[in-house]
Amino acid sequence: MSKVEVSVLHVHVIAAELKVSTKQVEATIELLDEGATVPFISRYRKEITGSMDEVQIAAVRDRFEQLRDLDKRRESILKSINEQGKLTPELEEKIKVAGTMTELEDIYLPYKQKRKTRASIAKEKGLEPLALLMLEQSSIDLEAEAAKYIDTEKGVATFEEALSGARDIVAETINEDQAARTSVRRLFNEKGTIKSRVFPGKENEGQKYRDYFEWEEPIGKTPSHRLLAMRRGEKEGFLMLDIAPLEEDAIDVIERQFIIVQGRTVAADQMKLAVKDAYKRLLKPSMETEVRMGTKTKADVEAIRVFSDNLKELLLSSPLGQKNVLALDPGFRSGCKLVCLDRQGKLLEETVVYPHEPQRQTQQSAAVIMALCQKHSIEAISIGNGTAGRETETFVKTLGLPKEILIVMVNESGASVYSASDVAREEFPTYDVTVRGAVSIGRRLMDPLAELVKIDPKAIGVGQYQHDVDQTALKKSLDEVVISSVNLVGVEVNTASKQLLTYVSGLGPQLAQNIIDYRNANGPFKSRSDIKKVARMGDKAFEQSAGFLRVQDAENPLDRSAVHPESYPVVERMAKDVGASVMDIMNSKELRQKIVLKNYVSETVGLPTLQDIFQELDKPGRDPRKNFELFEFAEGVKEMKDLRPGMKLPGIITNVTKFGVFVDIGVHQDGLIHISHLADRFISDPSEVVKVQQKVQVTVLEVDEARKRISLSMKGDAGAVSKPKGQAAAGAKKEKEAEGDMQSKLNMLISKFK
Repeated sequence: MSKVEVSVLHVHVIAAELKVSTKQVEATIELLDEGATVPFISRYRKEITGSMDEVQIAAVRDRFEQLRDLDKRRESILKSINEQGKLTPELEEKIKVAGTMTELEDIYLPYKQKRKTRASIAKEKGLEPLALLMLEQSSIDLEAEAAKYIDTEKGVATFEEALSGARDIVAETINEDQAARTSVRRLFNEKGTIKSRVFPGKENEGQKYRDYFEWEEPIGKTPSHRLLAMRRGEKEGFLMLDIAPLEEDAIDVIERQFIIVQGRTVAADQMKLAVKDAYKRLLKPSMETEVRMGTKTKADVEAIRVFSDNLKELLLSSPLGQKNVLALDPGFRSGCKLVCLDRQGKLLEETVVYPHEPQRQTQQSAAVIMALCQKHSIEAISIGNGTAGRETETFVKTLGLPKEILIVMVNESGASVYSASDVAREEFPTYDVTVRGAVSIGRRLMDPLAELVKIDPKAIGVGQYQHDVDQTALKKSLDEVVISSVNLVGVEVNTASKQLLTYVSGLGPQLAQNIIDYRNANGPFKSRSDIKKVARMGDKAFEQSAGFLRVQDAENPLDRSAVHPESYPVVERMAKDVGASVMDIMNSKELRQKIVLKNYVSETVGLPTLQDIFQELDKPGRDPRKNFELFEFAEGVKEMKDLRPGMKLPGIITNVTKFGVFVDIGVHQDGLIHISHLADRFISDPSEVVKVQQKVQVTVLEVDEARKRISLSMKGDAGAVSKPKGQAAAGAKKEKEAEGDMQSKLNMLISKFK
């Protein structure tokens, strides 16, 4: 099969799997092979791909890579068997049509070079003919035949040893039989169970895994988070896991595959012994390893998807925009680090105030903040939500600042990681980590995306079992989320950081640095075409990146939009046809209504691109993120001791997992809404209902201050607002009885997964 034939076959496979046309797949693969990025193809090559979105394009790319890897392995196997002189036309065809890596490896197994095995040792003793007789299950006297193979020089002292060696050969033959492996594999996947037991002597030490001390469920129905939890318990030495169907079912499947003769013949009895040995010693460990790998991969995919979805929501959080910001990184004994930033995020001034215990310099602190707000025309105050966050918020709100100054609590997860990073040291070489952390808190309010790209996504705290999944796959997925988010929003080339520019389609770290260097040496870019002057900015890189880079002060208004430079002539024709300038049609809805898009369709520009252009003319450089909305936690609720069952409180979703969501309600400890309390209807995935950074109303179900656990609900009938203590306690008790052991499980989940 030629490479062309293989590619055509792969195109058809991918098209069928993704339910798109072969033309779409072919075009996408061709663009990818030419070096086009996923965001570029999705945004600027809609006519070629049939308007496929980023998810579909990435799916084509990933599946084609898988099939290419399959081809490489296929070629390697063909070469290996051919070198052994065992490649027949039938075997070659079988290998060529194998559609999965598993099928390919099953075919190759008998020809795979192995270390010494019990079967190979038996073959060296000359026992293979006896094994063939055993497989035939003929009516001959097998024991008498076995006696003929007694040879002390070869290490066969008795006929029992001869039979044992023959059984080893048969067991390996069974293990290497493709049909037998397929049948047993199917049984493992369909009827296999995962059993978890506590490791003897680890009962006390492994209490956080006590739910899995005696646990059993079908492996096909085990959710990803539970599988990863059990695997972590096994890795830490607290749990023992076993994955298998019933042994008798597996042996029955193999016996039916090899048609074991019924009746009490020596050959049949020996075959049954060989089948049992083949399963327990060879097939079961092999299949369990496969299932472990397969389910782990599936769990990884699900956990990575959850992490990626959460990260995207966080990156695309509503920006406040360019404002003069005063940012506070709160603290008690060490004080509150304070910085002032201009509208571009530049550090203007920094100091420390001590409004809390033990110093309690409230008047001095108030005077400093008031003076700085006036000095730098502060428009918003950003306060980190860590230790002393709520106390600092309350203090600032009592200062009598102008109402126009927004006071906003900001999630500071990862700020400490940024402040100690090479990126932060490069930005602020003369300042310590406290200043850098406060700057990050302020900039996150202005533009979360621009600031969060400087931090390793794994440090942001929106993942589920992020340290247990395939780290390479996790990094690839999270990087793609960042790339997608950055290019969706677009980047102002004259103010963007190196980190932000790195993620722009077609750039990367080196070109991003070259852009910064050019900007520092020559001043701001005056147009998109100026970007071509950057060192190593070739035609391909410019084509891929230009549409995502904005030049806000450019003379050509299209340079401020997402219209690609290759489409400028089309827009200029539109303007000319209505007797106006490009700026005129961007400013006038009446003029745009005179434009008939179908008149501009050509071989290279289709209606999808024209529609995108028209949207940009209406709102040039539009930000796809939602408008900023001020959020405030409940007054008087700052610590866990302020909570009681029945309270209804505002909160912000901080993490979405498969078992539920965590919510910041302003008490320095996130609460958990179990999936069963997310909605009045049944849901199988929390992301159906909520997203990270979403503002929600929750009801407090239970509070355990000693163990720092808060159980919350979003159900409509979860509880009444602030009932008197007696009623609240009675209501909570009644609800607890109705829910059974729900709360104990919720508490366990909080302990395990947060």
